[in-house]
Amino acid sequence: MRLNELPQVIPVFPVDGALLLPDGSLPLNVFEPRYLNMIDDAMAGDRMIGMIQTQSGGDRLAPRLMAVGCVGRITSFTETPDGRYLITLTGVCRFHAVRELDLPTPYRQVRADYVGFEDDLQAADEPDAADSDALFAALRSYLDHRGLAMDWDAVRSAPVNALVSSLCMALPFDTTEKQALLEAPTPADRLAALITLLRFDAAGGQPGEASGLQ
Repeated sequence: MRLNELPQVIPVFPVDGALLLPDGSLPLNVFEPRYLNMIDDAMAGDRMIGMIQTQSGGDRLAPRLMAVGCVGRITSFTETPDGRYLITLTGVCRFHAVRELDLPTPYRQVRADYVGFEDDLQAADEPDAADSDALFAALRSYLDHRGLAMDWDAVRSAPVNALVSSLCMALPFDTTEKQALLEAPTPADRLAALITLLRFDAAGGQPGEASGLQ
């Protein structure tokens, strides 16, 4: 896919703490009527919706959106007997939310600009051994600090870029930290930011206080 093939107007799902990254897979349990409507419309069209976090302040029912989100394609869809949708979004490309549009849909829509995120559509080079080892060491310290366990054979056999995306999306970082990971310019920058967050947490730091990530 090329940038000019991406939709210029996208519906957005504002959920704090739910991070979607290019090539990452995000499962979602959708139950609010307005977002069920959004999924219905997306499934009838290009199957694309944007995930975006919100900023503090503004209208309680329609808080201000962060400047950057990630558009994803619905790659799996199941309707439950009680009317919920269980979907998986696969990240395609980050976007700048240029402006929110005044449209009659019950869900929010924005005009998206993908300039600057062209590399999201290309496969990134895997990190070198030193950076991979630094990630594994930081992750081990993080898990030990939290009393958690992980299948290290699976960790070490996974492609590092895919592992980084999975960790960024799955670990319980706060909204500010998730946004910093999303906005990291390159996969190498995202890896460095993730290592910083893991080390900071292992040292007993408080969420949102990691140096350079506020």
